Amino acid sequence: MLDDLHSVLVTQPVLQKRVEELGREISEKYRDTGELTVVAIINGAIVFAADLIRHIDLPLRLDCLRVSSYRDDTKPVSSPEIIDKLRLDLKDRHVLLIDDIMDTGRTSEQVLEMLRQMGPASLRLCVLLEKRGRREVDLEPDFVGFSIPDDFVVGYGLDFAEHYRNLPCIGVLRPEAQNPPEWR
Repeated sequence: MLDDLHSVLVTQPVLQKRVEELGREISEKYRDTGELTVVAIINGAIVFAADLIRHIDLPLRLDCLRVSSYRDDTKPVSSPEIIDKLRLDLKDRHVLLIDDIMDTGRTSEQVLEMLRQMGPASLRLCVLLEKRGRREVDLEPDFVGFSIPDDFVVGYGLDFAEHYRNLPCIGVLRPEAQNPPEWR
């Protein structure tokens, strides 16, 4: 699978170091709030969220939300589809939304609006990656792992047509691998 990458943008050691730093930043920000409620957008953020919450030194609750933004394409669809519902009550809770990548920002905007309607005490956004040049909404994440160029990336939970999620790094997918005649 590494052969399908044009380049590696973020290596595994650099990822691990930054995730630890983010955990400390988030712990400090929420230190005086008591319990934190984390909502992870899966499947893309599952690896990042699993690693990140182990570095958050606070009591926390976790729920996951499934959203379809890309389907089997390299560009996000016009309107993200929320496929699953949350099971935790967010009313008067301090909530941190975790996502893998902020591209256009439409998915984050839509999910944050849905969460706001549930009456949290506070609501913040943490993204592993952001592509500033593609932003279509007026939204800034509260916590960012890395700013990256406008390339199609995979690995560490990010996929193309459900492949490459298990790569330990984040890499740019070769153009010829983005439309393979058949999966190997």
